[in-house]
Formats: sequence, structure tokens, C-alpha cells
Amino acid sequence: MSNPKSETNARPNDPPKPSGFLTLTLHAHLPYVVNHGTWPHGMEWLLEAAAETYLPLLRVLGNLERDGIALHCNLNLSPILLEQLAHPVFLAEFPRYVERKINAAREDEAFFESTGEYHFAETARFWQRFFTETLNQFNYLNGDIISSFRHFNDLGLIEIITCGATHGYMPLLGTDESLRAQVRTAVQTHRRHIGKLPRGIWAPECGYRPAGLWSYPTPNPDGSPIAPAFHRIGVEQALSESDLEYFFVDTHLVEDSAPVHSPYATRTPAKPQLEPTTRRLYQPYFVGSPTAHHGATSVFPRDPRTGLQVWSGDTGYPGDSNYLDFHKKRWPGGHRYWRVTGSGVDMHDKQPYDPHQAAARVNDHAAHFVSLVREALQPCLNDTVPPILCSPFDAELFGHWWFEGPLWLEAVARHLHADPNLQLISCSNYLDNYPRAGFIAMHEGSWGAEGNNQVWLNSETSWTYTHLYPAELYTRELCTSGKWQDSELGTRIVKQLCRELLLLESSDWQFLITTGAARDYAELRFTTHNDQFNELKYLYQTLESQNSLSPEQHDRLTAIELRDSIFADIDPTFWATGAHANSLRQSLELSS
Repeated sequence: MSNPKSETNARPNDPPKPSGFLTLTLHAHLPYVVNHGTWPHGMEWLLEAAAETYLPLLRVLGNLERDGIALHCNLNLSPILLEQLAHPVFLAEFPRYVERKINAAREDEAFFESTGEYHFAETARFWQRFFTETLNQFNYLNGDIISSFRHFNDLGLIEIITCGATHGYMPLLGTDESLRAQVRTAVQTHRRHIGKLPRGIWAPECGYRPAGLWSYPTPNPDGSPIAPAFHRIGVEQALSESDLEYFFVDTHLVEDSAPVHSPYATRTPAKPQLEPTTRRLYQPYFVGSPTAHHGATSVFPRDPRTGLQVWSGDTGYPGDSNYLDFHKKRWPGGHRYWRVTGSGVDMHDKQPYDPHQAAARVNDHAAHFVSLVREALQPCLNDTVPPILCSPFDAELFGHWWFEGPLWLEAVARHLHADPNLQLISCSNYLDNYPRAGFIAMHEGSWGAEGNNQVWLNSETSWTYTHLYPAELYTRELCTSGKWQDSELGTRIVKQLCRELLLLESSDWQFLITTGAARDYAELRFTTHNDQFNELKYLYQTLESQNSLSPEQHDRLTAIELRDSIFADIDPTFWATGAHANSLRQSLELSS
């Protein structure tokens, strides 16, 4: 951690230092859908997100780079998303998907021309141009979306961070080893795809749990306890063991936090009292114990007002009457021809979409957003240490849900590039130049409804944990024993068993069940991975007792491996008790 340079050391020609900063965080993630259905739930999700969010975001970054401007966002590309964007099935299917969209737009154009609906015909031509540009961009990149993001990361124009390997909800994972394995597998996968270790992480659902006594929240199916209560590490310890320097939490976790005295007062600017309310959300903090063996991890709190302005389809920018309506589509092609029109307007009464009118609103909304940031930071813009406002969002909001969202991001970057007092910055860059405000202790929580765990653990989802927790305990026992390394076949089985456990831990299944967005699909997916986990468990036990498998069992193992071919370098020792003895950075450097 370094301190800001004093003004007395500034060179005469140095530009004035900003009075405050904005850090945008985009959380790009989709559950693993390759080889698990197509439409309406499955592969189509990934294809839509690539066409409507990831590639448009790359175009925005390219436009800004051309003009000497940086977005400086923290972009989380979740490990399971990276695995899918590099998957042969995605690389083969995406061009076919885009060509279908182009052909559908041509058919729509012909239909609208025949009925005299010329405005809709022009919008159909707009979709032809949009998806043709998408296909040309994908071909120009040789399908390698990841390398393009890596380009901007290497130039320092964005900072790519990581996430839980499969977006496991950290407060509810059933063993410390599973928590560590989600993080360590994530960091390992990030390095393989991005070429360097991440400094930050998006804790799935902004979920956090401190260290302390923990009991399993659900029993076995027969009502008996799954295992005795035990003392758990805090989420921040698992992150610091993997050398991750910062993560994000929701507003209330910092607002309700308590200060922690630091024994290193001479080394850090930590204070025993937290800053006044006007400043409290606009600075990072160390989290956890200042005497922890591993280095302390920092946390950035979410700003609520700017978040609502961008998130809300009712009162925020996406609800503007001129923007493209997400829900109303024309089938069979699925293109959208109508604008939001107004809050609560019936689908039948939606008015035609005009891309030019929508684009004209983007700059106004970007300017308004910048004014909100300045207003929020105004009370502390004259502080010695400049404040930082953190605005985190799901990346898929920009382009997929809010079609004009990528243009809005570009406009925000351009506004701030021209502002000498308020600038964009990545979290790492801020931490490299300015101190944390002190140590805090936070309670358990998330950015979900009511700020707690109820979205992921409730009466509709509790059954999933009665399967998940025994699987986590079995995996720890098996991986700790080390016997699986005695044979190549045993190693194959246990590696795939770990993959199935990671997929079983995905918080997406409980989220989709709770919200009802794709309940049947989520229940099917959880059950599928649980069944495959148990199949692999049986295969390993058979191998252990008989020293061989039947041809049919070999074929079944191969089929599961092919279906869920993720994390090629997965390391079962991550699940072993004591696997955290060395920091992950040290472990990876020793293995290189």
C-alpha cells in the first residue's frame, strides 16, 4: 500500500490531481449452459449475451482507445464464463446463431415492406446491420473474445478481475475447503485465460460471511444434523490466502460495520473511529483481523443512489420511453421493434422503436449520471485523500437488458475524460495511490433481497443444500486421503467429481428457483449435476474395491467428462484439508 504523493513533490507541469473518483464494476457471468439445453433456457443465454453485451462492450472499448480515453472499469469475467467463451461448442455455434438473426431480420423486412409498415422495415434493416457487424467483429477476432478483453487489460484501459469459479454463494458453502477451492480454481483459471493473476474478485452476489461458529442451516433428509457446528474462516481470509486484494459489498454491510483497532497504526492511516456518514461509503476499508497471518483484503462499498438510477426499469435510465423495450419481441426471429413507451404501458400499446431517438437520450443520461456522482462526492471533494464512488452492475444489463447501455458507458467515459476534477479509476489503481480508511468488521449479508441469504436459502431451495453439503464433505474426505492419485483412472474420476461439485455449488440454480425466472431448468440442472456427482462417487468406490471399471462404466465416465468439460487444469488438492498452507501465488509460482 502506498500513500498519495504530497503536493510539494508535484512537478510544475503535472496536471492537477482529481478531487474525486468513480469506479465502475461490471460483473459478467452466466451459469454453465454448454451441452445443457438450447432454448428457451440454455445455450441461447450465452449466445445472446455475447452478441448483445460482450462484443458491443469490446466495440466501446475500441472506440475509446482510438480516442485516447480509458473506461478504467473493473470487469469481472467469471471463470465459468471464460471457460464457455473458449469452448469449441460456443465457437462453432455463435456464427450460426448470428446468421440466423440476420436472416430473420431480412424476413421481417420483407414482411413489413409487404404490409406497408415502413418504419418497422427500417428497424429490421437496423437489426441486419447490427448483427452483420457482430458477425464481422467475431470473425475479425477469430472468435477469441477473451483475447480482446485481455488486450485492453494489458494496456491498463480496464482491469479484469475474477469471481467464484462457478459463482458459488460463499456465505452458504458448507466447508472452508469448498470456499477456498471456489477461489483458488477461479484464480488458476483466470491466469490461464488472462495471462496474469487477478488482484480483485467479485464475491458472488456480493455475499460475505465473517469468521465464527457456523452450523449447517439444513438437516439431512431424515432430519438428523449434517455435521456438528464448527468455527469457520471468514470470506476475506479465503480471498487473502489467494492473494486477492479487494472485493465488493452492498451498502448496508459497511454502514452497519464496526471499526477495528489496528496494531499497525504507524504503517497505515487506520483510525479507531469510522469517518462521518458523508464519507463512509466513498472509501475502501481493510476487512477482518489486522493480525491475520495473510495480508488483509480490502472492500469497496456499493453506492446506492447511482446504482438505482442505472438498474431500475421503473425510475432509472432503462425505463426511458425512447429506449428499446426488452420484453416485446416478434417471432419467430425474436427481434424487438418497440420502445418502452412508458411505465406500465401494456404490451399491445408499445410504440415503434427509433434507434436515433434512443441514441440521442444516451448523452443526456450520461451527463445526469456524472452529476449524481459529483453531488454524492461533493461533501468530501476537498479532503486530503480523494473519495471514490463505487458503482457495480451486472455486465449483461448493458446491451442485453438495456440495449443502449454500452453507448451510455462510452458517453460516461467521454464526459469524465473531459473533467479534470472527477475521473474514472480502477480499484487497484486507487489502492496503489491512496490509503484505506481503516479496519472494519462486517456482519453477514449480500446485495440480495433484504440484504441477507434468503434469495439462495428459503423453503423453495433448502432441498438443494441437503444434497450439496454431504457432497462437499465427501469431496473433502476423498481429496484429503490422496489415494485417488494412485492411478490415472482414479485421478480422472476425482477431477470430474470436483467439476460436478463446483457446478452443483453454482448460486444460479437457487436464484432461478427463487425468482421463478427458469425454475424448471434450474431444478433440472441441479439434479443433473447431483446425479452425475453420485455416479462418479460410485465409480470411484467401484474402482477402489475392484481395481477396475467395466467398459460401460468407462464409457459413462467419458460421457460426463465430455458434457462438463471445464477447468482442464482442475486440482483436487484444493479441496484437501490444509491446502491453504501456502498462498496461491506462491503455489503457482513454484509450479511454473
